[in-house]
Amino acid sequence: MEQLKLFIELARLKKPIGYMLLFWPCAWGLTLGYDFEINKTAYFYYLFLFLIGAILMRSAGCIVNDIVDRKFDKKVSRTKNRPLASGKVTVELAFVYSLILCFLALIILLQFNKLTIFLALASMPLAFTYPLMKRFTYWPQLFLGITFNYGLILGWTATKNEFDIILIVFYLGAVFWTIGYDTIYGFQDIKDDEIIGVKSTSIKFKKNPKKLIFFCYFFFILSVIYTGIIIKFNSLYYIGILIAICHLKLYQLNNFNSKSPENCLKIFKSNNFLGFIIFMSLVIGKF
Repeated sequence: MEQLKLFIELARLKKPIGYMLLFWPCAWGLTLGYDFEINKTAYFYYLFLFLIGAILMRSAGCIVNDIVDRKFDKKVSRTKNRPLASGKVTVELAFVYSLILCFLALIILLQFNKLTIFLALASMPLAFTYPLMKRFTYWPQLFLGITFNYGLILGWTATKNEFDIILIVFYLGAVFWTIGYDTIYGFQDIKDDEIIGVKSTSIKFKKNPKKLIFFCYFFFILSVIYTGIIIKFNSLYYIGILIAICHLKLYQLNNFNSKSPENCLKIFKSNNFLGFIIFMSLVIGKF
């Protein structure tokens, strides 16, 4: 039971915000490309597969991240008690856990078409090299955005089996969304990160982070509006987008306090609600 508790902690299974932020782009891409007039049942089956896949891959990613960052985590107050940083779990055992999770994720992946399988496998280097980026660049959030929103492409190809310009626009917008919310998240550890030499957009833009976050969210909203216009969604879609705009501006930006770790975590977690709003807007907009 003790090992099970340590595995749950290592894989962050008690913190669903991580895998939900990975899942929402998958759900967006699937909904965007799916033809509900042909088969509604298969949509929910694919949605379930993407949810399980997101949980498995996020868990594996967390373990790999902790393996790579275990020496840094020891020096950060928020992460020093993590299983690997504290020595409660060995690197070897953690590596075995990550392999098992990746194998289970592969079983899920094989349920999709060949293009989706190929694209997902091609993204693996991105997923597992992201933790290294904060050592070399102030833009690790950009690499996180590229990786975390890759599911949007997979969701689309799972049903369309092809690419489209609208997919690329939506994907790029989602990347900016991730840069915005992860910059907010990064302010929790900014003091420790500066001491140990880790880089982030939170550090680069620490004097005026709201400008960067506003720009990122603005580009994201432009991309979802453009998507609605091109695909010719109904008016209910834009009501959902208006709610998303209000949430990003009136709640997140207006209440963001970079000096308060508790505030940063709370606002970061609220992006789960944002993901749900965009998802529901896409669903309603297609009917």
